Amino acid sequence: MMATTENNPNERAYQDTAGTEQICGCPETFPDWDDKDIDLGNHCVLSQSIPTFFHMPLSYNTYQKKQAVEIDNLELTEKWPGFIMTKMGMLRGRMMRPLEDSQSPGRHVEYLPCPFMIRGKLHPGDVGTVKTSLGEMQMKMVSDGLHPKELYLCYVTCPRCEEKKGGPKILLARRWLESSGLKRQAAKRL
Repeated sequence: MMATTENNPNERAYQDTAGTEQICGCPETFPDWDDKDIDLGNHCVLSQSIPTFFHMPLSYNTYQKKQAVEIDNLELTEKWPGFIMTKMGMLRGRMMRPLEDSQSPGRHVEYLPCPFMIRGKLHPGDVGTVKTSLGEMQMKMVSDGLHPKELYLCYVTCPRCEEKKGGPKILLARRWLESSGLKRQAAKRL
């Protein structure tokens, strides 16, 4: 059974088999970035650092809920409610939620630098199988003369919802910069 929670309309509450209410954080809608290049430059986001250990996030759900509460407290509007772009690092990561344009004085509200070009790829599977899709995306980017930068994982389904939504899905968003050297190499191959 699904219903929005009283505290935050961006979170959906579920009753598990024991009758306990559980919170689902996966987005109902997400951007159509599959196999597209998108410029997110000068786009408003709520950005917050998250502790990681060897690229594994610590207390991901806690930080996800903290962000949702901060958005609610600042009376901000998410572009795609529940959609989070997560960058993992060795000891520190970053969670970003795209927002509608805002002049909020919140300390985590910021605008992305220009240009902020990303290429998206919708991966039909969980984190353990993402390596193949990521490799394909990177090879295509290099052959197009683009230099891949940081990777953002966007979890489109949670374990509770994945069966209803056609299995686990992750939107890979890879930031890139144009590279004149890679473009010359790509032109030589043609």
